[in-house]
Amino acid sequence: MTSTVPDETPIQTLYDTTSDALAAVLDAVPEEGWAAPSPCAGWSARDVVAHLIDTERDFLTGHGADLGAAPDLDAGPATAWRQHSKAVAEALADGSLPGTAYDGHFGRTTVGDTLAQFYVFDLVVHRWDIATAVGADASLTDAELDRIEAGADGFGDALYLDGVCKPGVEAPAGAGRATRILARLGRRG
Repeated sequence: MTSTVPDETPIQTLYDTTSDALAAVLDAVPEEGWAAPSPCAGWSARDVVAHLIDTERDFLTGHGADLGAAPDLDAGPATAWRQHSKAVAEALADGSLPGTAYDGHFGRTTVGDTLAQFYVFDLVVHRWDIATAVGADASLTDAELDRIEAGADGFGDALYLDGVCKPGVEAPAGAGRATRILARLGRRG
């Protein structure tokens, strides 16, 4: 994976903006919507939120971030997400965390680059999954589609490793850009 992200937005701003867009979708999910099946096989909308929190916590705490206690999903997934994203924002505000270098799956990188290239990608895609699960507005901006596409290009065949994305599916003839990109991630849009 290259270390170039599609824009030069500082990671804290990029993360906060993406997290806020996800939070807006989560805030609109009705209580019964949390059990709705998502496009991620075997996961409910609630499970997708749990996945986002767990994977980000594992990654960031593994690189020295103090995120405090894990939020309680039983208090409500939207509330848990807001608590988690606030802890991430506080960790990023430290300034040193984003530049922390380590040897990643694709070679030497930094925590900030990994957040921008993978975790922001994950937030955008899973926001679509949750919105789709509950019948909410699942539209993606051109900038978000650019990010997803750049991420998929950068991951190469690793995109389809177990636990990342299902193999791509064929998009319908004449499908729009979002449907084509999401089909690449094994999703039918």
